[in-house]
Amino acid sequence: MRLFLYTRYDPFTPMDEIVRAFNYLIDTGKTFYWATSEWPVERIMEACEVADKLNLVKPIADQCEYSLIVRDNLDKAYHSVFEKFGYGTTIWSPLGSGVLTGKYLDGNVPEGSRMSLKGFEGLGNFYLTEENLKKVADMKPIAERLGCSLTQLSLGFCYVNPHVSTVILGATSVKQLEENLATLKIVEKLTPEVIQEIEAIWQNKPGPSRTEQMVFRVRA
Repeated sequence: MRLFLYTRYDPFTPMDEIVRAFNYLIDTGKTFYWATSEWPVERIMEACEVADKLNLVKPIADQCEYSLIVRDNLDKAYHSVFEKFGYGTTIWSPLGSGVLTGKYLDGNVPEGSRMSLKGFEGLGNFYLTEENLKKVADMKPIAERLGCSLTQLSLGFCYVNPHVSTVILGATSVKQLEENLATLKIVEKLTPEVIQEIEAIWQNKPGPSRTEQMVFRVRA
């Protein structure tokens, strides 16, 4: 195994035990690296600092949700570990549970889609909102101008973010996978100007944290 992910932080286990446990797995050949998944930034920072103090291997990345709909962790909270430790990210749900593909724009829930599956109905309360659907529709002219699908435009937005190391795809068919991979053919079209157009539609880019604002004032 190349990478072992520790999903969700365990507040009941001392951090030095967590770090030592994953280094044991590395030392015994079970994995090459370890990483976190959906950890609070404070705990990621602690894990890296404890590993450095003990001269052990620290985690290298976090598997976090990221899309045009969900942005707080990657675009705001994790900046400190990006800067201090060069932390990477493996993002999941880059298409916002399918909402960013545009398949829900006609007001229907397609058979076999994520929102139609038993046990996933609650996703609609967060992702499948009138506001999100309007913003997806507003992106259609940009996608048409670039000669790509809404799926590719949304994936490309994630891909060009310098803090995104890996984009996890959730295709359920070969056709979907081929469309997703074809995003690589259009990313060069996603200029800063195009990204700004997308940002202007969503208007949800997280602002600097209070700490970052204080640092900026001191530097100024």
